[in-house]
Amino acid sequence: MELQGNSIKKIGLIAGGGQFPLLFARKAKLKGYEVHAAAYVNEADTTLADHVDSIQLMHLGQIGRLLSFFKRRGITEAVMLGTIQKTRIFTDIKPDLKALAFIARMGHTHDDSILRAFADLIESHGVAIKPSTFLFPELVSPKGCWTKRGPDKAEMKDIKAGWPIARQIGKLDVGQAIVVGNGTVLAVEAADGTDATIRRGGSLGKGKSVLVKLCKPIQDRRFDLPTTGAETIEIMAESGLSVLALEAGKTISFDRERMIALADEHGISIVAMDEAEFK
Repeated sequence: MELQGNSIKKIGLIAGGGQFPLLFARKAKLKGYEVHAAAYVNEADTTLADHVDSIQLMHLGQIGRLLSFFKRRGITEAVMLGTIQKTRIFTDIKPDLKALAFIARMGHTHDDSILRAFADLIESHGVAIKPSTFLFPELVSPKGCWTKRGPDKAEMKDIKAGWPIARQIGKLDVGQAIVVGNGTVLAVEAADGTDATIRRGGSLGKGKSVLVKLCKPIQDRRFDLPTTGAETIEIMAESGLSVLALEAGKTISFDRERMIALADEHGISIVAMDEAEFK
């Protein structure tokens, strides 16, 4: 195992749902890290325990348990990865005293504000939160058209119409994605997430609409960067969306080769753009 000075390299993993925590655990182990995971019950993949050196299961709100676990394991650096279903905030939260004090200090409950304040709280206890991509620069979406087919004139018009609206929605800390068709916003990402947004928008778009997914202007890029993957393309195909427009350099794309193959198979265009193209 790779050593740093006289001690083994250790990294804490605060794990939600999805594939990112698993990918991270595997990659970190290959890089010589001991991985110690604090995993959310009913969110984190149940196989995560097979890929880490130790694991502490916890419910939303058990901040004291998380901090105690990291302290026992000697963790001074950690990452926050994976998804939390927002609806669980109302059904599956068990706040301890630290969490209650944290909630009392919050002026509002917008996504990014909560995550930033939570990360700051963890750091105040001696655990630095590292960017989610520090072992995965290859996951950051590169600029350009990835697919055989590029957006046609009407689709590009919808992307240009939707981009500034998605930016404003992000500025309000509402969501990261919108569906646009014929110049009309058909669906806005809310607590139900991107997949549900695609389905809602697709039901109104009737086979000719685009998904625009951007990084929020207020986004703390240590965590919660907008993500897409092969499943995104599958749901778009089922729902009749024809274009996925991402923000280059500020979004994460999993299974990119598989994404592109599926998109080409279904005639979907994937394009990653940046703000300069809209000025």
